[in-house]
Amino acid sequence: MAKEKLVEFLQRAGFINASQASDIAESFTHRMLHKSDFLLHADSVSDAYLFLDSGLLRAFVYDTEGNEVTTGFYSGGQIAFEASSFFNRTPSQQYMQALTECSGWLVTHQQFNALFHARPEFREFGRSVLVRTLASMQERMLDQIRETATARYEKLMKASPEVLQYAPLKHIASYLGVTDTSLSRIRGSAKEAHY
Repeated sequence: MAKEKLVEFLQRAGFINASQASDIAESFTHRMLHKSDFLLHADSVSDAYLFLDSGLLRAFVYDTEGNEVTTGFYSGGQIAFEASSFFNRTPSQQYMQALTECSGWLVTHQQFNALFHARPEFREFGRSVLVRTLASMQERMLDQIRETATARYEKLMKASPEVLQYAPLKHIASYLGVTDTSLSRIRGSAKEAHY
């Protein structure tokens, strides 16, 4: 399997040159997930830092009433990992599951730490990924408070069209914090607005 997309991704932040990216990519092993396979189960410690070449993953938790609530989507060209569990070595509260066939490149916590300590350029790259992850989480939290459901839906449509293409409506609705019925109404309005 070729690692071109991984090598390009490692270079994109500007801390790693082509030669360094190729060397770092050697530490990553290929990982396939079939539809419905789990990358992570709740109550287990995350050991996967996965660059997704292709496919769509979903992170979710169960609320107090036993309903699944989607907390995140990860698609091709993104890093999928549960930061708190991965770095703190604590049991995860979330599940991560493939919604489609997924292909990617993975390093374990031990491999990640070895790269982090041995390669200053990877350390800077890792920090930049964490900063983007934190900023994205904060933006999503503020959007839940300040934006309408329609605005959140339109933002998701622009940023991640593959989510709308491959994720079941119930997962999208729970991610947006709306009911399935409300999402159907929002989608209908959005389609009318685009014609």
